[in-house]
Amino acid sequence: MNGEADSPTDLEMTAPKNQDRWTQEEMLTLLECMKNNLPSNDGSKFKTTESHLDWDKVAFKDFSGDMCKMKWIEISNEVRKFRTLTELIMDAEEHVKNPYKGKKLKKHPDFPKKPLTPYFRFFMEKRAKYAKLHPEMSNLDLTKILSKKYKELPEKKKMKYIQDFQREKQDFERNLARFREDHPDLIQNAKKSDIPEKPKTPQQLWYTHEKKIYLKVRPDATTKEVKEALGKQWSQLSDKKRLKWIHKALEQRKEYEEMMRDYIQKHPEMNIEEGAPPRSTLTKAERQLKDKFDGRPTKPPPNSYSLYCAELMANMKDVPSTERMVLCSQQWKLLSQKEKDAYHKKCDQKKKDYEIELLRFLESLPEEEQQRVLGEEKMLGINKKGATSPASKKSSPDASKGGSEKPKRPVSAMFIFSEEKRKQLQEERPELSESELARLLARMWNDLSEKKKVV
Repeated sequence: MNGEADSPTDLEMTAPKNQDRWTQEEMLTLLECMKNNLPSNDGSKFKTTESHLDWDKVAFKDFSGDMCKMKWIEISNEVRKFRTLTELIMDAEEHVKNPYKGKKLKKHPDFPKKPLTPYFRFFMEKRAKYAKLHPEMSNLDLTKILSKKYKELPEKKKMKYIQDFQREKQDFERNLARFREDHPDLIQNAKKSDIPEKPKTPQQLWYTHEKKIYLKVRPDATTKEVKEALGKQWSQLSDKKRLKWIHKALEQRKEYEEMMRDYIQKHPEMNIEEGAPPRSTLTKAERQLKDKFDGRPTKPPPNSYSLYCAELMANMKDVPSTERMVLCSQQWKLLSQKEKDAYHKKCDQKKKDYEIELLRFLESLPEEEQQRVLGEEKMLGINKKGATSPASKKSSPDASKGGSEKPKRPVSAMFIFSEEKRKQLQEERPELSESELARLLARMWNDLSEKKKVV
C-alpha cells in the first residue's frame, strides 16, 4: 500500500501555468491517453510508473509528448497524492472478501502446483550431492556449475527430465481446468479487462510463432536463450517470408478494429481514445515492401541530371562511393546539349508513365489507403523540391555580379584525364554507352600509377 508520495521536484514546482491553452475535454483526453499507456499490472509507486511513461505515445492531436508531460505535472500538483485511513480500510475490506484476487490466485490452497522445468528437476536432484562435494561453494557458484552440467548432458539423459516435465504439465493443465470449474468467481476476478487486445506487429507475430517451435525442441530454454537464438533471424528473412507476416499483422488489425467497434457500441460510456488502435502496425520499411508487392510504382528521378546519375552509378559499383558523384558531375558536363536534351525528354516521359501507373495503383486501394499514399506523395514532392541538376543552376544577372568574386573549384586530375581520353575511346569503341564509357574511364584512372596521376 502506498504511503505519502515523494515531494514535488523543482520541475514540478516551476511548471508553467498554461491552463488557458487546454480545454476540459482535452485535459480529460490526456488522462485517458495516460491510462491507456499504463502497464496492465501497475502496482508500483506512482512516481516510478510516471518516470517510465512513454510521453510520445501519450501525445494526441497537436499536443506533443513534452506538452502532455508538462500539463500532467501541472494537474498533478493540484491533486493530493496520499490515501486516508478510510480509503485504506475500504481496500482492506475488499482484500478480506477476495484474498485470492488477481496475482494472489496462485496462493489459493486448491490451486494446482506448477511442474518444475526439466533443468530445475535436474538441479533439485543433484544439488545436495554437489553441496556435500563442494561445501566451500556459495549457492550462486553451485547454480552455475549445475547449469553447465545440465547443458553438457547427452540428449538421451536430458530426455528423461523433459518427459517427466511434459507428463506433469499435462496433469497440471487438467487440474487447472478442474480448479476453474470449481472456482468460477475467482477466475472472473482474475480476468483482465475485456477490451480487445491491441494488434501485434509482423515481427511480434513471427517471434511468438518461432518461440513456440523453439520451445518444442528446447522446452528447458530460458527467455534469454530464446531471444539470443531468434534475435537476428527476423532481419535476415527474405522479402517473401516477411510479407507473409505483414499480411497476418494487417488481418489481425482489421479484426481488432471490428472488435473495437462492437466493444464501443456495448460500452458507450468509454472514451473513444481509450481503445484507439495504434497508428500503424507496420514500420516504414514494411509498408514500402507491402506497397511494392501490391504494385506501387517506383518514383522516377526528379530531373534529367538525377536520371543520368542513377543510370551511370548503376554501373559504377567498382568506383569508390566518394568519387561517384564527382565523376557523375564531371561526365554530365562533358555531354553535348543534344545528349542532355535527350535526358530531359526521357525524364519527362518517365514522370508521365509514373503518374499513369500511380493512378492505376491508387484505383486498386481502399479510400483510407489512397489517402495515405497521396499524403506520402505530397511529402516526397516537398522534400524533393530544390533538387536540381548542375545544368539548371544558371545564375541570374544579379547573382553573376556578386558571384564573379567567388573562386572556382579547381578541376580535378581525374576530370582532366577523362576529358582527354573520352573522345579517343568514343572513336575506338563506338558501341559503348555513356555509363559503360564512364565505367571504363574510371577503371583506367584507378589502374594508373601514382606517378602518372601526378604528371
